[in-house]
Amino acid sequence: MPEGDTVYLTGKRLNAALAGHRLLRGELRHPSLVEHDLAGRTVLAVRTVGKHLLTQLDDGNTLHSHLRMDGSWHLYRPGDRWREPTHAARVVLATAERVAVGFRLHDLKLVPTAHEHRLVEHLGPDLLDPGWSPEHAAEGLRRLLAQPDTPVGLALLDQRVVAGVGNLYRCEVCFLLGVSPWAPVSALAEPARAIDLSRELLLRNADRPQQSTTGELARGRQTWVYGRGGQPCRRCGTRVIRAEQGEDIYARVVYFCPRCQPAQRTALS
Repeated sequence: MPEGDTVYLTGKRLNAALAGHRLLRGELRHPSLVEHDLAGRTVLAVRTVGKHLLTQLDDGNTLHSHLRMDGSWHLYRPGDRWREPTHAARVVLATAERVAVGFRLHDLKLVPTAHEHRLVEHLGPDLLDPGWSPEHAAEGLRRLLAQPDTPVGLALLDQRVVAGVGNLYRCEVCFLLGVSPWAPVSALAEPARAIDLSRELLLRNADRPQQSTTGELARGRQTWVYGRGGQPCRRCGTRVIRAEQGEDIYARVVYFCPRCQPAQRTALS
C-alpha cells in the first residue's frame, strides 16, 4: 500500500494538472459508477487526507479514490500512449492539455462535497496536513496512548491514530526509535517522538518520488532496515530480520535489527 507521501505527491500533481480546468472526458469505469459522466464539469481542487484522494467538482460533488495495494494515477498529454493496459483504467479525466487516468482503483465513490468529511472522519490527524499544529500532534499522541497494549508496529499502521504511515515508515520509525515492532506502545520511552518522527520522515519525501529515511538517495542506501532482510544492520552489523506482523489480510512483512531493537518478536525468517 502506498505511503502517505506518495498519495500526497499524487494529489499535488493531479491538482496542478486539473484544478481550474473543464473536463472534456470524465469517464468512471467502476461498476457502481458507470452511469455517471463527469464531462463538462470543472475540477475545483484535488486534495488529500492521509491516503485518500478527494477530487472536488463544480457541480457540488467529490470523486473519492483510494489506491489500496495496487492502484495508481498517471498523467499524460493528449494522444500519449498509456503505460498501463486500457482494461485496468477505472477513471479517465481529460482536459484540453492533460489526461489523468486512475488504474486499478478498487475504491471509488462520488459523494456530495458537503458530505466528503464522512469518508475521512474516522482518521487520525493527517501527518502531511499543511495546517499541522501542536494540537494535531497532541491528538495523535492521545490516540496512540489510548492503546497501550498494542504493538508499536501495528499502532503506527493504524490510520485512526495518525494518517499517512505505511509499511516502509512503520519499519523505519521503529528502527530509529530503537524499539521492536512487537513492543507494546506502553514500552515507548518517548511516545511523542513516534508521532514527530513519522511526520518528519513523510515531510522529507513529500515533494519527490524517491523515498529516503537515511538522507541518501543512492540505490540500496535509502533505508535503514526496510527491504534489507538478511543484510547487515547499518549501525551494528547484525543481520536484519524479515518477519511478518499482523493477521489475515492485515499481515505485512516487517524488517528490524534484533540487536538495535531488542524485544519480543514472532514469525522470524
